[in-house]
Amino acid sequence: MAQIFVVHPDNPQSRLLQQAGELLEQGGLVAVPTDSSYAVVARLDDKAAADSLRRLRGLDDRHHLTLLCRDLGEISHFARVDNRQYRLLKAATPGPWTFILEATREVPRRVSHPSRKSIGIRVPDNRVTLALIEAAGSPLMSTTLIPEGETHPLNDAQEIFARYEHDLAAIVDGGPCPFEPTTVIDLTSEPAVVVRRGRGDPATLGLV
Repeated sequence: MAQIFVVHPDNPQSRLLQQAGELLEQGGLVAVPTDSSYAVVARLDDKAAADSLRRLRGLDDRHHLTLLCRDLGEISHFARVDNRQYRLLKAATPGPWTFILEATREVPRRVSHPSRKSIGIRVPDNRVTLALIEAAGSPLMSTTLIPEGETHPLNDAQEIFARYEHDLAAIVDGGPCPFEPTTVIDLTSEPAVVVRRGRGDPATLGLV
C-alpha cells in the first residue's frame, strides 16, 4: 500500500523526501506534484522502472518518457543540445515545458524512443519536485499522471491514493497543483514543433 508523505509546498521537509527517495531506490514508483499536475517518477538506473511507468499509464514504448532534471547543466549530460536549442531551453526553464531532444549514451535504450533515440527533458518549477530529485541524487524518469483511457491529469493526492494505492510505493502530497500537463516541444526538428499545447504558452518562446 502506498505511503503518503505530506510536505510543505514551499519548504518541503527533507526527512520525508529522503524517505520517498529510499522507496525509489528500492524500485518503487512515486507520485509527486509538479508545476503542471502530478507526475509518476522512478529512478533512471532501475531496469524495470520504465516498463512499470508505461504499464501504469497504459503506454507503449513509443511514448516518450521524460527526465526531470535539476538544471540546464544536468540536461546536457543526457541530451545533445546545440546553441539554438540551448537558447530556447534557457528561456523556458524552469517551467511547464517538456522538450524532445536527441538522447546521449547516458540514457538507457529502454527509456529513449526505440526508433528516434530521443528523450523528453524538463526542469520543473516546483520546490517539492526539485527537492525529491535532490534526495534521489539523480534525474528521475517521469510521466504525467493521466489515468489510462482518460485525458486529464490528476492533481489531488487523495484521489491518486484511491486509484493507485497498490501500484505506487508513495505519494508526495504537496497540495493541489495546476490541472494541466506540460507543453511539449520537439527540438529535434527544424524549426521546432509544438507537439502538445499545455500550461506553457509557445508564443512566449517565439513559437506558434
